[in-house]
Amino acid sequence: MFVDEIEIFVKGGDGGAGCVSFRREKYVPYGGPDGGDGGHGGSVWLEADPALTTLLDYHYNRHYQAERGQHGKGANRHGAGGDDLTLRVPVGTMVTDRATAETLGDLAAPGQRILVQAGARGGRGNARFASATNRAPRKADLGRAGDGRWLRLELKLLADVGVIGFPNAGKSTLLSRVSAARPKIADYPFTTRTPQLGIVRVDVHSSFVIADLPGLIPGAAEGKGLGHQFLRHTERTRLLLHMLDLDPQTGRDPLDDLRVIDEELARYSESLAARPQIIVPNKIDLPEAAPRRQAIERFCASRGLPVIPISAATGSGLTELMNAVAAALEGTGWVRAAS
Repeated sequence: MFVDEIEIFVKGGDGGAGCVSFRREKYVPYGGPDGGDGGHGGSVWLEADPALTTLLDYHYNRHYQAERGQHGKGANRHGAGGDDLTLRVPVGTMVTDRATAETLGDLAAPGQRILVQAGARGGRGNARFASATNRAPRKADLGRAGDGRWLRLELKLLADVGVIGFPNAGKSTLLSRVSAARPKIADYPFTTRTPQLGIVRVDVHSSFVIADLPGLIPGAAEGKGLGHQFLRHTERTRLLLHMLDLDPQTGRDPLDDLRVIDEELARYSESLAARPQIIVPNKIDLPEAAPRRQAIERFCASRGLPVIPISAATGSGLTELMNAVAAALEGTGWVRAAS
């Protein structure tokens, strides 16, 4: 199961109570207060772990609390502090406070850590209350209770290239041909229910990560179809491959598909709509696809958009496409945003 959004409750450790104690030594006639302080509670941290790819572990356990501090003791012995609790999440996880919608951190690098809930302070022992006018205080502080809050964890994949398009445009087939990934491929819509990642090696010195993202439909920005589950994972990509289906059997116009998806990107995020794109008409191996291919090429030429027709099924055009992607990512290729 791929889980890319979850809510969990985290609570800092409680502080230990301070101690009320007095010295009782044979040759110390007046003694005095010697109650130690309680230990501080442990804190809760989140850490990005590159070995994780999903938030599935948090699907089964939603509540986490750090260790409490130990109570103070006599002879000015302070209680031990509670151990911190470190929760490991996939690289690319966004952390938000559910109540305030405040973004607490973006764990975009392996090993990156953020403090999400501090532990509570321990109570003071009675030795802390001694003064010139109160030499035998009989009070101490109780440890404070640890605070807690609900967090929203949202995984956004770290891919260089995102493949977008209507359902059944051939995105999964493309990923399976250019990388070792093996996404589900079938002749019905929404075969890709979760994002799939693959590594494309262009040559010895050049490689990039490509993501096959679930298909869009009109209204995706409002959550229709796979909605935000798709759009969220496009936010970190540097380049989009916009696949268009040339098969007339779909009953759709690929130029209308291009317009609809660009509008959904713009409704979701202006920065996402401005992301560089390469237009990729697919299924050029079909004899009846020629008129549609020519219409798309004329449209892209009139707007200065890069277009590379391919057949993901036969492999035609894939080498040219992958070389263009590598050049664009390295800054040597000419790729502009769709308009």
